[in-house]
Parts: sequence; C-alpha cells; structure tokens
Amino acid sequence: MTTTRPARAQAAVEPGARPGLTLAAVAVVQFMVSLDLSVVNVGLPRIASGLGFSAVGVTWLIHAYALTFGGLLLLGGKAADRYGRRRVLLLGLALFGAASLAGGLAQEPWHLVAARAAQGVGAAALAPAALALLTSTFPAGRARIRAFGIWSAVNAAGGALGVLIGGLLTQYAGWRWVMFVNVPMAACALALARRGVAADPPRVRGGRPDVLGAVLATAGLVLLVFGVVRTDRYGWTSPATLGTLAAAAALLAAFLQVERTTRREPLIRLGLFANRSVAGANAYNLLAGAALSSSFYFVSLYVQRVLGTGPALTGVEFVPFALGVIVGAALAVRLGYRFAPRTLLVAGGLLTSAGFAWFGLISADGSFAIDVLGPSVLASVGFGLCLGPVVSLATAGVAPHEAGTASGLLNSVRQIGASLGLAVLGTAAHHRTGPVATPAALNDGYALGFTLGAVLMLAAVLLALAVLPRTSPPEAAGSGELVQD
Repeated sequence: MTTTRPARAQAAVEPGARPGLTLAAVAVVQFMVSLDLSVVNVGLPRIASGLGFSAVGVTWLIHAYALTFGGLLLLGGKAADRYGRRRVLLLGLALFGAASLAGGLAQEPWHLVAARAAQGVGAAALAPAALALLTSTFPAGRARIRAFGIWSAVNAAGGALGVLIGGLLTQYAGWRWVMFVNVPMAACALALARRGVAADPPRVRGGRPDVLGAVLATAGLVLLVFGVVRTDRYGWTSPATLGTLAAAAALLAAFLQVERTTRREPLIRLGLFANRSVAGANAYNLLAGAALSSSFYFVSLYVQRVLGTGPALTGVEFVPFALGVIVGAALAVRLGYRFAPRTLLVAGGLLTSAGFAWFGLISADGSFAIDVLGPSVLASVGFGLCLGPVVSLATAGVAPHEAGTASGLLNSVRQIGASLGLAVLGTAAHHRTGPVATPAALNDGYALGFTLGAVLMLAAVLLALAVLPRTSPPEAAGSGELVQD
C-alpha cells in the first residue's frame, strides 16, 4: 500500500484564482454544452419536415455535433495546456455562440448540419479548458469532491433539461429556437468567464499541437459512423460498407502511428493509458456514453411516435430523469466520503443497466406512468451516481501540465461513444423496425435499442471491476486523498 501526500501538500490553486467564481463559470459552460447535446432531440421531427431532411439524414444533426466535438476535444485540451485555459475558453465560447446564431438562421439542411459541426468545434475548445480549470482550482480533498459533484449535477441537468427546453421551444416558439437559445447563454458565460476566471500562463511551450492527428482522428470517426449508418441501404457485407469501414480503420491506424512518431506535440501521450484509473475511467465512459445517448434518442421517439405525445409534453416528461440525475449526483457527493469511486461506478452502472432493461419492456399500447416514469427514475439516479466519480478517476494521478489533455480525452471519449452508440444501436433498431414504421414495429425497434443499452452498461460495470484500481475513500485515507493499492 502506498499513501499519497496529504491534501494540503498537493498542487496549489492557480495564482489569482477565485474558486467560487471559477466554479460558477465552469458550471454555466458545462450546462450549455450538455444542453446542446440533447436540446435538438425532441425537435428532430419538426426540423426534418421544416428543412426537408430524410429520416436517416436528420440523425446527422446529432452526429455532426458529437463527432466534431469528440474528434477535436483532444486538440482542444492540448491547446488549453499550451495557450492558456482562459484564452481557449473565451475563444470557444465566441465560436459556439456564433455557430448557434447561424444554425437558427439556416435555410437548407446542409446549413444546419454545418452549424452543428461548428458548434462542436467551439465546444471542443471550451469544454476541456473548463474542466482543466476545475481540476487545477480544486486539486484534492473534500473541496474537490464537492466541486466535481456540482459539475456532474450541472452536466447531467443540462443534458436532461435540454429535452424539456427543446420540447417547449419547438412547440411554442419554433424549432429554430433550439439553436437561438444558446446565443444568450454563450454571451452570459463569456461575460462570467472574463470576470471570474484568472488569466493563467501557458502550461506547455513545446512544439505546435498535432493538427494532422486531429484531422485523421475526426475523419476516421466520421467515416466509421457514416459506414454504420448507411447499412440501412447497403448491407454489412456490401462493398460500399466494407470499403467505408476499411477506410475508417486505415485513418484511425494512421492517427495512432502519428501519435507515436510525430515531432510535434501529440494529441495524446499514449503512455497516459498506463495509468489504470485513466484507462479504466475512459473505457467506462465510452460504453456509458454509447448507452445513454442512444437511450435519450429512443425515449424521445417512443414518447412522440408511439405514444403520440407532443413536443412540449415530451419535454415535461423528461423532468423526472433530470431530477433523478441531480439526486444521483448529490448522493455521489455524500457517499464519496465513505466509498471509493470504483464502488460508486459499479453501483451506479448496475442501477442504470437495470433501468435500461426495464425500458426494454415498453409496449405499443403503453403509457408514460408504466413504461417511462419508473425506468427513467432508476436509470437517471444510477447515471448521476457515476458522473462525478468517473471524472475524478479519469484525472487522478495526472501531471498538472497534462490536465487539459486528460480532460479533453474524457470528454472526447464520451462524445465518440455517444455517436457510435447512436449509430450502432439506432441502426439495429431500424433493422428491427423494418420497412413499415407502424407504432408496433417502431416499439419493437426501440425496445431492442434499450436492451442493447442495458448490455453496454453491464459491460461497463464488468470493465470497472476488472481494470480500475481498488482505492479507499478520502476520509478512510485520513488526509483527504485516496489510498491506492
């Protein structure tokens, strides 16, 4: 057993930092980014009819954001380390707000897809910078647990309340407001960050960031998702599908080779994965992101297309999920003083898996109270229990100059998992539904998607048990830090 130094001996807070204002700025930023991941979900049917999207094409409003966000997050984290977290945060906020305005003014499908992609680029800059600021401002102990608990609650609330806000805006203000809503939020976050976040010196002053690696990773992921999504037209063994997937694999292999051999600053130092906490937490995050994003998508469509609920009421029916995540995140803060992060991940993952399995029992003649409310509460409390611990583990033991990189990696993996999960599980649900989209057929497809999501969460639990190191909670260590085998 080796015990880390007491919390007071750990890295100091950034000079000139104002912890309370920094936490507030990071919370606003994270709420906005999380909200944008889900705010368009309820509006997808009306966006499709308003701009002329096809049934498959409209999913690219989700993929365009998730893939640029996930694919460029590593570059964003590296930029935050090298050029300064405050500077990168402000630039990201400005781009995010401008892209949101452009999306609300879109006149053609490709206009909106391009705006969503630009939003992803902005989010890829601001999200890791914000999380790195949180990590450095609260380096250890009870204050770190509390800060990450608040961050996880805001993160979850933004994602869940995004569906409520999106439903209300779509029905009463028009679908364009699911984009416009980000403009005042970005402006407020920009003003708060300018006042509340202290300027910090660049952390790394080596060679220029690895832009080629970022391009290869993003292009490979886009092709991978494109190949999976197109299986509704081309079979898995068709030349078109095999060729696309082979090209995606080649690009991703080239990315790994560049990271090993580049003379520039690599996007990710592959040796970082030798840290079991980093490797295990990111693998867990990949599977959890895949399960959660696809389940959000299926719930929204099930409630609207099978149960016949309107957009506004659909958004209201997501409120219990939002509250459940907040409750789970609050429980994680309290339990974090008594139980190790791995224990909380396992417990939360099991609850979430059970909730998704319950969702898999939906019926075409079901109701909100029977088929949605119960599993929503169970899955949301479980997921909220996971959020803070997975972030804390993913940044544990990381050198200060790599904090932005580790934060970017964690967010990147979640978004990549979200897009891949939606592509794979959405395609499986589409195949189960068949060519005639009756309520009963749609119900069967969505039920399969939920069941597969439960399997993914169960796999995440098994992975956490096998990979993540055993630790003791902070109070058991007697110093505010974890004790690790």
